Amino acid sequence: MTSELPEFYFRVKDNGAAVFRVDTENRQRRIEMDQIAVVNIRNGEIKPHGDRTLSEDDLSHIRDWMENRRDVLAHRDIDDIYRAVDHMNLTTQWVQSRASDAQLEAVTDALLLAMHDLRSTLVRKKADRLLKD
Repeated sequence: MTSELPEFYFRVKDNGAAVFRVDTENRQRRIEMDQIAVVNIRNGEIKPHGDRTLSEDDLSHIRDWMENRRDVLAHRDIDDIYRAVDHMNLTTQWVQSRASDAQLEAVTDALLLAMHDLRSTLVRKKADRLLKD
């Protein structure tokens, strides 16, 4: 663990984060975290916490974090899709080689409906892209 803590801590929430200023410069040498803002990644909103006024330095750090967070979430989204493709392949192998009749009966309808929905959506989106070009 490094000996120097960051100036800000971002407690991630569904649509953004609560932003805290980290303080270790007190008499007890304890870590204190003082909430200064709440941010919303989806709409880019930065709301000061309570009656605080955020400095340009605060806003700059928060905006940098928001940009980085958007990049991380975008990367995770595409990584999740690649994992889904892998999982579909593993599911196919399971169906072909190990699944019992009872197991297949339990999952077949749900899988077929989900795959039909996905295929229909992919075909429609591909057609839209081809028509744009």
